[in-house]
Amino acid sequence: MSQLIDNYQTDLVRFFDNNRMQMPVQDPSTATKHSPRARMRPANSGRRIRREKRTITAMLNLYCQDHHAARGVSSQRCDECDELLRYAHQRLDNCVFGELKQPCNQCTVHCYSKSLRPRIVEVMRYAGPRMTLRYPLLSILHLWDKLRAR
Repeated sequence: MSQLIDNYQTDLVRFFDNNRMQMPVQDPSTATKHSPRARMRPANSGRRIRREKRTITAMLNLYCQDHHAARGVSSQRCDECDELLRYAHQRLDNCVFGELKQPCNQCTVHCYSKSLRPRIVEVMRYAGPRMTLRYPLLSILHLWDKLRAR
């Protein structure tokens, strides 16, 4: 039964991904037939992706406040963490699973580069357990997504 459900979800991902690949470019006036932008699909902007962006932002805020507070004002992120956050948002915008996305630690596709993957894993491992006190709603929703993905 579990294998049947997994196959069904995989087929759904392929179906939605193929349809998304055929969607028009966000700004059709700038795209020509042979330009690389003509093949780009629009960025993911659904509810699930927005919530994932809020979650990774909260995780990076926690991590940076506790590890890089000596570098500047404690209420702001350092440049290093800002750059990592921009990269994480870019990866979420280009996630092939879109709204059917699983939590990162259960995902079959590693979308982070090999050089940045250890940094984001370190942030998630540190901030994950601490999020329950500071961001309880995001923590509950993230836990719900993990349970639903199984």
